[in-house]
Amino acid sequence: MRAHLSRRYHFSASHRLHSDSFDAERNAAVYGKCNNPHGHGHNYTVQVTLSGEVDPVTGMVCNLAELDAFARVNLLERFDHTNLNTLDCFADKVSSTENLSVEIYRIFRGFAGAHLEGVHVEETSNNSFDYVYGSSASPDRI
Repeated sequence: MRAHLSRRYHFSASHRLHSDSFDAERNAAVYGKCNNPHGHGHNYTVQVTLSGEVDPVTGMVCNLAELDAFARVNLLERFDHTNLNTLDCFADKVSSTENLSVEIYRIFRGFAGAHLEGVHVEETSNNSFDYVYGSSASPDRI
């Protein structure tokens, strides 16, 4: 019996939407107030969806304590209370939440306890982003 599990995590981080390919005027036109030189912050909610066979002994898809420990080390300690623009993963790309979703997918792809189905990231009450592998380019090429 295969089941899906979704788990939510929360962190706060800042970023500035800015492309080195654009001049100041074009950056302001494309990103608006999100191009503020001082950046701006969000309280992100990340939902990861995993799947797997339900263990007949535990009745679970995976051990939630192991998943939470993985998230704490690989997601929360890395992103919480940081400026996303300063991280290596955004050195050559815009720190948009679309790109953040792909990066979080890359992270959770490394969790061995269950199969990663997709990532959902809420940036604001109006903006959310999903990355589900298989419907677009490989996360290694983005």
